Amino acid sequence: MRITFYGAAQTTTGSMHLVEANGKRILLDCGLYQGHRKEAFEKNRNLPVDPTKIDYVILSHAHIDHSGNLPQLVRQGFRGRVFARQSTTELCDIMLRDSCFLQRRDLEYINKKRRKEGKKLFEPLYEESDVNALMQLFVPTHLHEPREISRGITLEFFNAGHILGSALVQLDIKSDHGHNHRILFSGDLGQPDQPILRHFEYPSGADILLVESTYADRYHPSADDVELRLERYLKYIDRHNAKLLIPAFSVGRTQQIIYYLNKLRERNKVPREVRVFIDSPLSQKATMIYAKHREVYNDEARRMIEEGKNPLEYPGMTFVGTPEESMALNDMPGPMIIIAASGMCEGGRVLHHLKHCVADPDNIILIVGFQAENTLGRRIVEKRNPLRIFGEEVELKAQVEVINALSAHADRAGLEEWIREVKDNVRHAFAVHGEPEKVAAMEQLLKDMGVPNAVAPQPGQTYKFD
Repeated sequence: MRITFYGAAQTTTGSMHLVEANGKRILLDCGLYQGHRKEAFEKNRNLPVDPTKIDYVILSHAHIDHSGNLPQLVRQGFRGRVFARQSTTELCDIMLRDSCFLQRRDLEYINKKRRKEGKKLFEPLYEESDVNALMQLFVPTHLHEPREISRGITLEFFNAGHILGSALVQLDIKSDHGHNHRILFSGDLGQPDQPILRHFEYPSGADILLVESTYADRYHPSADDVELRLERYLKYIDRHNAKLLIPAFSVGRTQQIIYYLNKLRERNKVPREVRVFIDSPLSQKATMIYAKHREVYNDEARRMIEEGKNPLEYPGMTFVGTPEESMALNDMPGPMIIIAASGMCEGGRVLHHLKHCVADPDNIILIVGFQAENTLGRRIVEKRNPLRIFGEEVELKAQVEVINALSAHADRAGLEEWIREVKDNVRHAFAVHGEPEKVAAMEQLLKDMGVPNAVAPQPGQTYKFD
């Protein structure tokens, strides 16, 4: 048996790990790489594996950096099966179609320039017909139900507590030669006690561990800090008739923000004049899927429902529909909250809101999620000036705030808690899904916790196991 680390090795994007066992080739995730546009385009188009020779994909969750290149895998010949939880399947159906739309729109802009320069036009990575073909390959798989996907290879999902449908992936591999292994892949591990969703689980008995490292070197503030800071920002924009712009992932982060606004409203901490706009058709669809799957809610979310309070509905909240309605928000006076995708500010409606908001020192840009290297979101966090939006330079004068406690990724304490409970049988551990300093921190954490053979693999590196 061997494992090759193709994506999310020494970086946070493009999650893709190849497991070869018992004559089968299994991909753990098949995500899009996000970063510099040209570099990302080339990496995403040139898959490091032959799709026609992949037998199965096991998908940890629906975020685009884990699922976003699946349609291209199909476009290039993959005809196997994709194992995922039912809610992940439903989220992929909307998210990958949205990815098609964003690609098509971005290429219209890029190809307009290339046509003028006499250059060859780019084609999309995939189209909606590829998503249609992909969706036929999904095999919805329940938690805690072992499934033999091939002779001697058994899959079981456990709750990862990251976003709706997120799973810890356990693979039991029994070879004809008597060499048995249990692989445990964390996918993205949720922060303990985050809103709405249940806490992650602790599968036991794995001898090979693949663990994410996004925040392996830092601790998140408490949830109380989130409410206090949101309350402060709401009072500020109410007093200054300003805008609070929140670039947010449509799946996971947007629903968390709605939840916290509801908590503040329960305590009468939301000024009545502050309007809330969710400017993402994808967010509306994702919120409907979240509302459908109440079986995964935690005790607090269930309590709210029992008291007749839907944690995913907010009085006066408006889901913005058309592009024209979205652009109209730019001319509306504050106070208002605009929650818009994409979470890393690399595309979507948040871009034109940023272009109109960043020059006003009264406005607040609130970053609530991880920002990968070479993204506009990272440049905003680092307060680089000027910003380049839609090909134009814009001065960043707005206030920039960051709330890491809203992260759906476990911090160092959460990762350490999880590893402590699953590590007893682990003989080989791999730190993935983190920038170089993060995977280095995770590698050291694993060693400090007594886990043998802990490494942070390089892209393309292969490890063999007897």
